[in-house]
Amino acid sequence: MTPVRRRAGTALLAIGAALLLAAPSSGVPSALPNDPDKLKSLTQQMNKLDKQLGGELEELKGIRLEARKAIKRQQDLADDLERSRTVVTRLASSQYMASGVDPTLAVLQTGDPEEILGGMAMVEHLSTNESNRTNQIQELVDRYTEAANEAKLKIQKMEDTIEDLNSRKDKIRKLIAKYQPTPMVGNTGLTARLVALRTAVLDEFGAFPTIGCLRPGDPQDHGSGRACDFMESLGGRMPTADRVAHGDAVAAFAIKNAARYGVKYVIWRQRIYDMRRPGWAAMPNRGSITQNHYDHVHISVF
Repeated sequence: MTPVRRRAGTALLAIGAALLLAAPSSGVPSALPNDPDKLKSLTQQMNKLDKQLGGELEELKGIRLEARKAIKRQQDLADDLERSRTVVTRLASSQYMASGVDPTLAVLQTGDPEEILGGMAMVEHLSTNESNRTNQIQELVDRYTEAANEAKLKIQKMEDTIEDLNSRKDKIRKLIAKYQPTPMVGNTGLTARLVALRTAVLDEFGAFPTIGCLRPGDPQDHGSGRACDFMESLGGRMPTADRVAHGDAVAAFAIKNAARYGVKYVIWRQRIYDMRRPGWAAMPNRGSITQNHYDHVHISVF
């Protein structure tokens, strides 16, 4: 065997061995986690939280974007590593373990002299660049490992953030609701006492679909700026169970703090609580969800 052939065989086998150590036969390094599936699951959790918390998850969305980029980089490097493994192991396997004769060289020997010389030059090039090729493979493995670790860190950060948001979901929802603007109808010409009560209800219970107060020409308290309707649903529809519970709490708050805010009476769900005759009393059917006060809490002040 000529020195050139021996060096070429040694080069190919060394490169192949290095790459085989760097990546298992599956073509994807064993360190590759199920990050895409994990990210999909976390995204579903994030979207659920996003709906529950009023779309206030910009920080979490940013973390998800970083995780997605890290996973993409990791996958691209895994593909590069697989391509390198395929090419080099194919070259390495061409070296006969027994005779040490490269089949490629044997084929070249059957060609014309120019082809033989060209082939020998290629083998010499492979031999002299053995170290460079091995270093390239190692660099690729190092970059992949770095990307895999980064992806894991981003996924873990996303998991931790979602867990934290879930643990504080109720508090966050209340905070968002507190500062979410409530559409106001009849917002002028109200007594100071009514404004103070309305502000207290908003601070305590957050946003409403709408609040209607002054109605010029109304013969009752709406006409004099001494009553507000705190809507729990719109369009004459029955409120959801959550909003019914919300209305119950609003009515209870007004009754409990009647002396503080000068509450005269509360109407809610076809019942009236008059501070001059304490206790809930049924009201006659007026014919609709709205007229029977099933979709809003009416509060009048003195």
